Amino acid sequence: MSSTPGDIASIVKSALNAIKGASDLAAIKLVKIEHLGDKSALAKASQSLGSLAPDQKAEFGKIVGAGKAEVNSAFEARVTQLELERDARVLVEERVDVTLPASKLPKGGLHPLTILTNEISDLFLGLGYRVAEGPELESEWLNFDALNIPADHPARTMQDTFFVEPLDAKLVLRTHTSPVQIRTMLENKPPIYVICPGRTYRADELDATHTPVFSQVEGLVIDRGITMADLKGTLDYFAQAMFGPDVKTRLRPSFFPFTEPSAEVDFFFNGRWVEWGGCGMVNPKVLQVCGIDTDEFSGFAFGMGLERTLMVRHGITDMHDIVEGDIRFTKAFGLGGR
Repeated sequence: MSSTPGDIASIVKSALNAIKGASDLAAIKLVKIEHLGDKSALAKASQSLGSLAPDQKAEFGKIVGAGKAEVNSAFEARVTQLELERDARVLVEERVDVTLPASKLPKGGLHPLTILTNEISDLFLGLGYRVAEGPELESEWLNFDALNIPADHPARTMQDTFFVEPLDAKLVLRTHTSPVQIRTMLENKPPIYVICPGRTYRADELDATHTPVFSQVEGLVIDRGITMADLKGTLDYFAQAMFGPDVKTRLRPSFFPFTEPSAEVDFFFNGRWVEWGGCGMVNPKVLQVCGIDTDEFSGFAFGMGLERTLMVRHGITDMHDIVEGDIRFTKAFGLGGR
């Protein structure tokens, strides 16, 4: 059924009232769909023009067109008004008082393991050593063979070592920082005094006392006339710097393929002996592999876990505290404060 001019006037009035009553931009979008969309009464009136006689089309078309123009004009004006109201409201609601004091964010800092590494490095730099570093992805030859660790040694099994595929590449995630000592001896002539800190990897489960990724510091000295007495004096100095001037150390006979003789080093702390690391005189076979004349030079080496050192020194009982990055742990070391 065709619309009449009276119908168009009613449709336009209804649309104008809806536009005027829209309280925000979301509401005005719904008004547009209902009163200006393809299924609106004005759209249907426009579509009905095709059913009118030719002499009626022109006159009725003008009425429909004028109605559309009036509604569109009112719609655009209302949208502009609502946008201005929104912008004014946002300026008030999101106002920032630039005169307020800024919030104090926690300061960043070094991890306690890094602090300890730097402290140890500085200690040995003061003794004339230098700090040596090497890659964490290491050749199997440098990690094992050059250190006199034979192919059938348990440390070379998949249970202890992370081998990197393809296996014929002979690459591993280093199980100790000793390959750095080999690299140093291959690239430098004695006398050699180096400290080798760094991360190492072994196939251990993370628990209260173990972690698959841990830090070590190893020392190496190659010079004329080096003896176990030099090693013991160095370890005494190192332990006292870490745990206090009254700390005592002891050496217990042990075995390592890369040192001969070998020993475990313990220190007496808080009324008990604590196992600290391994040490010994560098095995002549290792020196020969690196092209060092064993008739002229001898040396010692030692290695300690930094996590163990940090835990004993600060009374930490759970390895998770060190590796999980909880700021409540780092605050005890003066990090992440106010």
